Amino acid sequence: MKYFKSSIVKNITVGAAVVAGMSACTGNYLEINSNPYEVSREEMLYDGYAVGAAMTALFGTVISPHVNTAQFTDVLLGGPLGHYYSSTGSWDNATIAEFNAPDDWTNPFMASDRIIPVLYSNLRLLKELTDDPVILAIADVIKVEAMHRVTDTYGPIPYSQIGEGGAISVAYDSQKKVYETMIAELDNSIKVLTENKQNGISAKADRVYGGDPVKWCKFANSLKLRLAMRMVYAEPDKARQYAEEAVNHEIGVITSNADNAKVPAAIYGEGNSMYVAIKYNEPNGVNTGGDTHIAADIACYMNGYKDPRRAKYFVPSLFEGVPYVGMRIGVVRPSFSVSQNFSGVNLTRESDMVWMNAAEVAFLKAEGAAVFGFNVLAGSSEEDVYNEGIRLSFEQWGADGYAEYIADNSSLPATYTDPTGADSYSETLSRITVKWNGAATPEEKQERIIIQKWIANFNLGNEAWADYRRTGYPHFMPATSKGNQSAGVVDNVLGPRRMPYPLIEYTNNNQNVTAAVSNLLGGPDNQATDLWWDCNPNHPDKKK
Repeated sequence: MKYFKSSIVKNITVGAAVVAGMSACTGNYLEINSNPYEVSREEMLYDGYAVGAAMTALFGTVISPHVNTAQFTDVLLGGPLGHYYSSTGSWDNATIAEFNAPDDWTNPFMASDRIIPVLYSNLRLLKELTDDPVILAIADVIKVEAMHRVTDTYGPIPYSQIGEGGAISVAYDSQKKVYETMIAELDNSIKVLTENKQNGISAKADRVYGGDPVKWCKFANSLKLRLAMRMVYAEPDKARQYAEEAVNHEIGVITSNADNAKVPAAIYGEGNSMYVAIKYNEPNGVNTGGDTHIAADIACYMNGYKDPRRAKYFVPSLFEGVPYVGMRIGVVRPSFSVSQNFSGVNLTRESDMVWMNAAEVAFLKAEGAAVFGFNVLAGSSEEDVYNEGIRLSFEQWGADGYAEYIADNSSLPATYTDPTGADSYSETLSRITVKWNGAATPEEKQERIIIQKWIANFNLGNEAWADYRRTGYPHFMPATSKGNQSAGVVDNVLGPRRMPYPLIEYTNNNQNVTAAVSNLLGGPDNQATDLWWDCNPNHPDKKK
């Protein structure tokens, strides 16, 4: 099999330097690329070391191995807005969880040199290194996985016209166009991977799926299904088409945890960057975390449902008699010394960095069929695929008690008693139980599915935030009037709908960002403007 272009052997040293300089990849690739005497250039090409370095760098543009970048994108932004994490550091009323973060908190997805520049520089490098269609198809799948997180944060973004090395001082695309382009890129990758399903690449170059085109194709189809459901209210006919194409494709979507899309933390020097960020400023003798703890919402739902996964998800609190308790989002935070007592996030340095799991895919199919009537069940029932999503999550986390859990037709989310006495909430968050109800309304079915999908997607805060914006589920505790620091811009219940564009865009790309706000965004450049796909006419919290 011909993996690499022989004509670019002379460029390998330069290319490796680019990768090493712009990414946090470590281990064999970096060692070999920095010591040419250990292996010949021909051997490096043949065994996939150069391509592996570029691929590893690409992986890091999804969940960044750079701790500060991951802290802002996934721990301090996605975590609180997905109501998985609470921000418990000693910041002065200026966090995303309080709807009042400074620009350097909200800009990383678009302004960080660790995401778009690394992504596009290494995409270009791969095209110089190889003409192997499988490698290039995989690279485009990673591109969509990374960039859909960017557009789902801001809305319209530079995409089709991004320049050399990831330069974004170019015109913006509407979010509709971004989605259309991403779907087209996925379709091309799916075609290539299907045609080359027997043509694996070096496992040394691919630390996600070991060079298996079939597994990458399943992920590409699953990602297409995710995007289809994201746009279901904006483009219902296209959403149906894309969802059915993805699920009914000859290779299909992820159905097993063995095919989960995840990056081994071991390929990066510091391990799981989210773990490191969560542990920032953890006091000596404390095991619950530092600047980040569990959000009250996820603890209340799982406590009420008596969910066996709690011990897998959470570190027990230091409050006597209250093992699993989180802190509310959008409230006046207690002192740092008090906040350390809340339950922590049970990640380790060795925990995989998950992009997508099989449970999510099952719930996407369940929602598509039960709520919108899509042909995505492949002979299963709505109840079967819903229960399968829960089963897969229990399996993923090594939790027992699945059968008892799915049969529970009485337990409801618990009300919130703040152990500090400051921010208790007496209303029940939902009247939805766990057990499937085939006679329920489409709205009730959607709420049940999204609740369980949200629980199963723990740690994927940006996905949870997108689901809440799109569907209105799960119901969360509102911000308090004192805790909402947005000066009236953000609604207490709805929370932020997007992040503002980075300030540097108004300096370096003023004409294009101004045009995007005026012509493409659909509202002012603040946290209250809905994205293109955020248009559910029956959104329960917008109807109140």
